[in-house]
Amino acid sequence: MRWFCKSALILTAVLAAGGGWSAELGDPDKGAVVFRKCTSCHEIGADARNRIGPQLNGIFGRAAGSVPEVKYSASMLRAGSDGLIWTQETLDAYIENPKALVSKTRMAFRGIKDIRERSDLLAYLRTFSDNPANIPEAEPTATGTDHNIDPAILAIQGDPEYGEYLASECQTCHRTDGTNDGIPGITGWPAEDFVVAMYAYKEKLRPHPVMQMMAGRLSDEEIAALAAYFKDLE
Repeated sequence: MRWFCKSALILTAVLAAGGGWSAELGDPDKGAVVFRKCTSCHEIGADARNRIGPQLNGIFGRAAGSVPEVKYSASMLRAGSDGLIWTQETLDAYIENPKALVSKTRMAFRGIKDIRERSDLLAYLRTFSDNPANIPEAEPTATGTDHNIDPAILAIQGDPEYGEYLASECQTCHRTDGTNDGIPGITGWPAEDFVVAMYAYKEKLRPHPVMQMMAGRLSDEEIAALAAYFKDLE
Protein backbone atom coordinates (compact mmCIF):
# COMPACT_ATOMS: atom_id res chain seq x y z
CA MET A 1 0.00 0.00 0.00
CA ARG A 2 1.71 3.17 -1.19
CA TRP A 3 0.00 6.29 0.08
CA PHE A 4 0.30 9.53 -1.86
CA CYS A 5 3.47 11.52 -1.30
CA LYS A 6 2.94 15.03 -2.62
CA SER A 7 -0.71 16.03 -2.58
CA ALA A 8 -1.95 14.03 0.39
CA LEU A 9 -5.15 14.76 2.24
CA ILE A 10 -4.68 14.08 5.94
CA LEU A 11 -6.87 11.37 7.44
CA THR A 12 -8.40 12.99 10.49
CA ALA A 13 -11.63 13.50 12.38
CA VAL A 14 -14.44 13.17 9.90
CA LEU A 15 -17.97 11.95 9.44
CA ALA A 16 -19.91 11.25 12.60
CA ALA A 17 -20.68 7.56 12.75
CA GLY A 18 -24.29 6.72 11.98
CA GLY A 19 -25.12 10.12 10.55
CA GLY A 20 -25.85 9.16 6.96
CA TRP A 21 -25.96 11.39 3.90
CA SER A 22 -28.97 13.27 2.66
CA ALA A 23 -29.87 12.27 -0.90
CA GLU A 24 -32.69 14.74 -1.55
CA LEU A 25 -33.05 18.50 -1.27
CA GLY A 26 -35.51 19.75 1.30
CA ASP A 27 -37.43 22.96 1.93
CA PRO A 28 -35.46 26.13 1.08
CA ASP A 29 -37.63 28.28 3.33
CA LYS A 30 -36.79 26.09 6.30
CA GLY A 31 -33.20 26.08 5.10
CA ALA A 32 -33.10 29.87 5.38
CA VAL A 33 -33.76 29.43 9.10
CA VAL A 34 -31.06 26.77 9.41
CA PHE A 35 -28.64 29.11 7.62
CA ARG A 36 -28.71 31.39 10.66
CA LYS A 37 -26.20 28.97 12.17
CA CYS A 38 -23.80 29.95 9.39
CA THR A 39 -24.13 33.73 9.40
CA SER A 40 -21.32 34.42 11.86
CA CYS A 41 -18.88 33.40 9.13
CA HIS A 42 -20.74 33.36 5.79
CA GLU A 43 -22.97 35.59 3.69
CA ILE A 44 -25.22 34.69 0.78
CA GLY A 45 -27.54 36.59 -1.54
CA ALA A 46 -27.39 40.10 -2.93
CA ASP A 47 -24.21 41.99 -1.99
CA ALA A 48 -22.80 38.95 -0.17
CA ARG A 49 -19.17 39.43 0.85
CA ASN A 50 -16.42 37.22 2.11
CA ARG A 51 -16.18 37.21 5.86
CA ILE A 52 -14.21 34.72 7.94
CA GLY A 53 -15.42 32.22 5.37
CA PRO A 54 -16.22 32.75 1.69
CA GLN A 55 -19.51 34.08 0.39
CA LEU A 56 -21.72 31.17 -0.66
CA ASN A 57 -23.35 32.40 -3.86
CA GLY A 58 -22.72 29.81 -6.56
CA ILE A 59 -21.37 27.24 -4.11
CA PHE A 60 -22.78 24.29 -6.10
CA GLY A 61 -20.25 23.30 -8.75
CA ARG A 62 -17.47 25.40 -7.22
CA ALA A 63 -14.04 23.93 -6.60
CA ALA A 64 -13.04 23.85 -2.94
CA GLY A 65 -10.74 26.66 -1.87
CA SER A 66 -11.26 28.72 -5.03
CA VAL A 67 -12.86 32.02 -3.93
CA PRO A 68 -10.36 34.88 -4.35
CA GLU A 69 -9.11 36.77 -1.30
CA VAL A 70 -10.24 34.11 1.19
CA LYS A 71 -7.66 32.80 3.65
CA TYR A 72 -8.16 29.07 3.26
CA SER A 73 -6.42 26.40 5.27
CA ALA A 74 -3.71 24.38 3.56
CA SER A 75 -6.01 21.37 3.82
CA MET A 76 -8.81 23.15 1.94
CA LEU A 77 -6.41 24.23 -0.80
CA ARG A 78 -5.12 20.65 -1.07
CA ALA A 79 -8.68 19.36 -1.31
CA GLY A 80 -9.39 21.75 -4.17
CA SER A 81 -6.22 20.85 -6.03
CA ASP A 82 -7.09 17.17 -5.59
CA GLY A 83 -10.42 17.77 -7.31
CA LEU A 84 -12.98 18.37 -4.56
CA ILE A 85 -16.06 20.04 -6.07
CA TRP A 86 -18.95 21.21 -3.92
CA THR A 87 -21.92 19.10 -4.97
CA GLN A 88 -25.02 18.03 -3.09
CA GLU A 89 -23.22 14.96 -1.77
CA THR A 90 -19.93 16.57 -0.78
CA LEU A 91 -21.62 19.58 0.79
CA ASP A 92 -23.89 17.28 2.79
CA ALA A 93 -20.89 15.39 4.17
CA TYR A 94 -19.03 18.63 4.93
CA ILE A 95 -21.97 20.25 6.69
CA GLU A 96 -22.51 17.14 8.80
CA ASN A 97 -18.94 17.49 10.08
CA PRO A 98 -16.62 20.04 8.46
CA LYS A 99 -13.64 17.73 8.84
CA ALA A 100 -15.37 14.94 6.97
CA LEU A 101 -13.72 15.97 3.73
CA VAL A 102 -11.26 18.70 4.65
CA SER A 103 -8.75 17.99 7.38
CA LYS A 104 -7.80 20.84 9.69
CA THR A 105 -10.29 23.19 8.09
CA ARG A 106 -10.39 26.65 9.61
CA MET A 107 -14.16 26.43 9.94
CA ALA A 108 -14.83 26.20 13.68
CA PHE A 109 -18.26 24.60 13.38
CA ARG A 110 -19.27 21.27 14.87
CA GLY A 111 -21.63 20.44 12.03
CA ILE A 112 -25.32 19.64 11.65
CA LYS A 113 -26.17 16.03 12.45
CA ASP A 114 -29.86 16.14 11.57
CA ILE A 115 -30.36 14.91 8.00
CA ARG A 116 -33.53 16.93 7.45
CA GLU A 117 -31.90 20.17 8.57
CA ARG A 118 -29.00 19.56 6.21
CA SER A 119 -31.40 18.77 3.37
CA ASP A 120 -33.29 22.02 3.96
CA LEU A 121 -30.05 24.00 4.17
CA LEU A 122 -28.79 22.51 0.92
CA ALA A 123 -32.05 23.43 -0.78
CA TYR A 124 -31.61 27.02 0.42
CA LEU A 125 -27.98 27.19 -0.73
CA ARG A 126 -28.96 25.73 -4.10
CA THR A 127 -31.29 28.66 -4.80
CA PHE A 128 -28.23 30.94 -4.91
CA SER A 129 -26.33 28.87 -7.48
CA ASP A 130 -26.66 29.77 -11.16
CA ASN A 131 -28.34 27.35 -13.57
CA PRO A 132 -28.92 24.64 -10.99
CA ALA A 133 -30.06 22.15 -13.63
CA ASN A 134 -26.57 22.28 -15.16
CA ILE A 135 -24.60 22.06 -11.92
CA PRO A 136 -22.43 18.93 -11.69
CA GLU A 137 -23.56 16.41 -9.10
CA ALA A 138 -22.01 13.30 -7.67
CA GLU A 139 -23.65 10.00 -8.47
CA PRO A 140 -27.06 9.69 -6.78
CA THR A 141 -26.88 8.26 -3.29
CA ALA A 142 -29.28 5.97 -1.51
CA THR A 143 -31.42 7.18 1.34
CA GLY A 144 -31.77 5.78 4.81
CA THR A 145 -28.85 3.92 6.34
CA ASP A 146 -27.29 2.52 3.15
CA HIS A 147 -24.28 4.80 3.47
CA ASN A 148 -23.81 4.62 7.22
CA ILE A 149 -20.81 2.74 8.50
CA ASP A 150 -21.96 -0.49 10.07
CA PRO A 151 -21.49 -0.23 13.86
CA ALA A 152 -20.00 -3.72 13.68
CA ILE A 153 -17.17 -2.31 11.55
CA LEU A 154 -16.52 0.49 14.01
CA ALA A 155 -16.49 -2.07 16.83
CA ILE A 156 -13.67 -4.15 15.30
CA GLN A 157 -10.71 -4.20 17.66
CA GLY A 158 -7.70 -3.73 15.43
CA ASP A 159 -4.39 -5.48 16.03
CA PRO A 160 -1.74 -2.75 16.39
CA GLU A 161 1.10 -5.17 15.58
CA TYR A 162 -0.57 -6.07 12.30
CA GLY A 163 -1.19 -2.37 11.78
CA GLU A 164 2.50 -1.65 12.24
CA TYR A 165 3.28 -4.20 9.52
CA LEU A 166 0.71 -2.66 7.16
CA ALA A 167 1.89 0.89 7.93
CA SER A 168 5.43 0.40 6.63
CA GLU A 169 4.55 1.84 3.22
CA CYS A 170 2.45 4.63 4.73
CA GLN A 171 5.56 5.76 6.53
CA THR A 172 7.50 6.24 3.32
CA CYS A 173 5.49 9.45 3.03
CA HIS A 174 4.00 10.25 6.44
CA ARG A 175 6.18 11.12 9.42
CA THR A 176 5.60 8.93 12.47
CA ASP A 177 6.76 11.65 14.85
CA GLY A 178 3.67 13.70 13.97
CA THR A 179 5.54 16.49 12.20
CA ASN A 180 4.36 17.95 8.93
CA ASP A 181 6.92 18.20 6.15
CA GLY A 182 4.50 19.07 3.37
CA ILE A 183 2.57 15.87 4.07
CA PRO A 184 0.42 15.86 7.21
CA GLY A 185 1.37 13.65 10.11
CA ILE A 186 -1.00 10.80 10.91
CA THR A 187 -0.28 9.98 14.54
CA GLY A 188 -2.48 10.03 17.62
CA TRP A 189 -5.89 10.05 15.94
CA PRO A 190 -8.83 8.37 17.64
CA ALA A 191 -9.31 4.99 15.99
CA GLU A 192 -12.93 5.66 15.04
CA ASP A 193 -11.98 8.90 13.28
CA PHE A 194 -9.34 7.04 11.27
CA VAL A 195 -11.79 4.31 10.26
CA VAL A 196 -14.49 6.73 9.18
CA ALA A 197 -11.96 8.76 7.22
CA MET A 198 -10.93 5.69 5.29
CA TYR A 199 -14.55 4.97 4.47
CA ALA A 200 -14.93 8.53 3.20
CA TYR A 201 -12.32 7.56 0.62
CA LYS A 202 -14.09 4.28 -0.08
CA GLU A 203 -17.31 6.20 -0.74
CA LYS A 204 -15.31 8.61 -2.95
CA LEU A 205 -16.34 11.61 -0.91
CA ARG A 206 -12.70 12.49 -0.41
CA PRO A 207 -11.42 13.03 -3.96
CA HIS A 208 -7.81 11.87 -3.92
CA PRO A 209 -7.74 9.01 -6.48
CA VAL A 210 -4.76 7.16 -5.01
CA MET A 211 -6.27 7.15 -1.54
CA GLN A 212 -9.61 6.04 -2.97
CA MET A 213 -7.83 3.10 -4.56
CA MET A 214 -5.83 2.25 -1.46
CA ALA A 215 -8.81 2.45 0.86
CA GLY A 216 -10.83 0.33 -1.54
CA ARG A 217 -8.23 -2.44 -1.36
CA LEU A 218 -8.14 -2.61 2.44
CA SER A 219 -10.37 -4.98 4.36
CA ASP A 220 -12.31 -3.88 7.44
CA GLU A 221 -9.80 -5.69 9.65
CA GLU A 222 -6.83 -4.05 7.95
CA ILE A 223 -8.30 -0.58 8.38
CA ALA A 224 -8.99 -1.32 12.04
CA ALA A 225 -5.42 -2.54 12.49
CA LEU A 226 -3.96 0.63 10.98
CA ALA A 227 -6.25 2.74 13.14
CA ALA A 228 -5.12 0.87 16.26
CA TYR A 229 -1.47 1.34 15.36
CA PHE A 230 -1.54 5.04 14.55
CA LYS A 231 -3.78 5.84 17.52
CA ASP A 232 -1.07 5.10 20.05
CA LEU A 233 1.89 6.60 18.20
CA GLU A 234 3.35 9.62 19.95
